[in-house]
Amino acid sequence: MTRRYKRILLKLSGEVLMGDGGTAIDPAVTARVASEIADVKAQGFELCVVVGGGNIFRGLAAAAKGFERATADYMGMLATVMNALAVQNALEQIGVDTRVQSAISMDKVCEPVIRRRAARHLEKGRVVIFAAGVGEPYFTTDSGAALRAAEMGCDALFKGTSVDGVYDADPKKVADATRFETVTYDTVLARNLKVMDASAVALCRDNHIPIVVFNIREHGNFAAVLRGEGTSTVVQSAE
Repeated sequence: MTRRYKRILLKLSGEVLMGDGGTAIDPAVTARVASEIADVKAQGFELCVVVGGGNIFRGLAAAAKGFERATADYMGMLATVMNALAVQNALEQIGVDTRVQSAISMDKVCEPVIRRRAARHLEKGRVVIFAAGVGEPYFTTDSGAALRAAEMGCDALFKGTSVDGVYDADPKKVADATRFETVTYDTVLARNLKVMDASAVALCRDNHIPIVVFNIREHGNFAAVLRGEGTSTVVQSAE
């Protein structure tokens, strides 16, 4: 991968912040994730971040167990605000200036989502962390990440996961699963490859935003992928 990106959005699952002991937000793990982000910021990229909330509360899972769906989703959005504040804290402890913007108004702890203000933060070299998804139930944080990437004019959406790309089967279950170097949006949707939810993939496709899937748990991999040295899969349009 050549360095053709300037402004990127990093989507992290909430589980990335969990420790081995099951702690929802592990300070040491969160600090390591923050160092990965800081390394990329030091390369001169403008960076937005969206963190899921599954380490604390997963709305869809709760709805399946009897919670009213909209209520469960709002609870999940609040979990993403907690994660966003944790990442902000970890980043600012290592000298990275940040702002958290939430799609649900909570002015005691963060800003509301205001696109022009967020763009100005990026121009000033700050990392902008978007929380609370799109601010409405029935939408995932994947959709929120795709939406923010589109409205902020990001050159790519980076999906940090626990695997090193997109495979034709679950590599944790199928030993000989094959990893794609590149794959089209339509193939991801047609084969249900579980990169992100379908609405997020379609939104990226319609706005020509490549999705780069990589392993955020591998130390230094985020910066390496941006230098063209790491392992990843790029989801993009057909050549």
